[in-house]
Amino acid sequence: MEPRDEPTDSRSRAPLGARVNSSLVMILLALVAALIYRDFARHERVVVARGDLAQDEAATVELFKRISPSVVHVDNVARQLDLNTDNVLEVRQGSGSGFVWDSDGHVVTNFHVIQNASGAWVTLADNTRLEAKLVGFDESKDVAVLKVDCPANKLKPIPLGTSYDLEVGQKVFAIGSPFELDLTLTSGIISSLGREIESVSGRPIQGVIQSDAAINPGNSGGPLLDSAGRLIGVTTAIKSPSGYSVGIGFAVPVDTVQRAVTQLIRTGKVERAGLGVSLLDDHFAARRGIRGVLIQRVTPNSAAAKAGLRGPDEAQQTLGDIIVAIDGHDVLSQNALYRVLDLHEVGDTIRLKVLRDQKTLEVSVTLQALPSTAP
Repeated sequence: MEPRDEPTDSRSRAPLGARVNSSLVMILLALVAALIYRDFARHERVVVARGDLAQDEAATVELFKRISPSVVHVDNVARQLDLNTDNVLEVRQGSGSGFVWDSDGHVVTNFHVIQNASGAWVTLADNTRLEAKLVGFDESKDVAVLKVDCPANKLKPIPLGTSYDLEVGQKVFAIGSPFELDLTLTSGIISSLGREIESVSGRPIQGVIQSDAAINPGNSGGPLLDSAGRLIGVTTAIKSPSGYSVGIGFAVPVDTVQRAVTQLIRTGKVERAGLGVSLLDDHFAARRGIRGVLIQRVTPNSAAAKAGLRGPDEAQQTLGDIIVAIDGHDVLSQNALYRVLDLHEVGDTIRLKVLRDQKTLEVSVTLQALPSTAP
């Protein structure tokens, strides 16, 4: 009987090799993990506790939390007919900022924000979007009042301050929607006071606040605040060669805004004291060497007509009266005339010095109520 070969038991040898290899792999992995952990632990940084905010930081944070619910975003829309469907569509043609004036739903913004609008929409700080109706506007001061239908508990009127007692160097804060980035806060100081800018109507806005708080397209109509969070102005314009903020921004002073808004809410319009005349352009007068304001037309039955002021006489080929002074103050341009008239109320009597046919006359005029753009 031939001897039988013993079968080779490969299973008895394979597990031994596998076990050795597995052990080596496990050891290598453990070494790699230990090296990685040691390297991570070596570079790990300890987070330092923040601690309390600086006093001025805490004040700014508190101011924003308290006042931002009063600030709104305003969309200017135009209604256009879709010729394909005959539906009327609302197309947004611009936007700006504004703020809640009172719990009755009045919202204040710049006139130029809603100029030429067919309608307007107001978005509150909580993103509630409301259709707004136009109450009235004063283009001469770049102020407009809208009204939204909204529960009073959703409206937070902005705290009202004063502008007559401001000082250069005071801290100021602007909240608005620059580039449609709503509820953006910027800060700075009052750089100057008593500036003058030209309104949409061409009439000067006096007593304007200049600040270096960043103001960009979209900020228009938003509030300028003092460090107490009170409204001291309405941001309206910037001076910049690029059209973007370079640290020179302007705001209509709140004392001016309040006078206009009060009248607009009460009557829907602003009445200003005036003469009842039309004036020739200053350039026309300058080209003819005339120093003063040249009357182009006297409105019949106006204050000027009752005082005997005259416009040009075409038959006689004579110029109209030239106003050279009011109450002893020289008037050499239309802006100078407007500045004086803005200091007076309807019913005040002023003394005009006029040139007529190369003769100087003194004329008393009792000022009448006129639309905001008329002299």
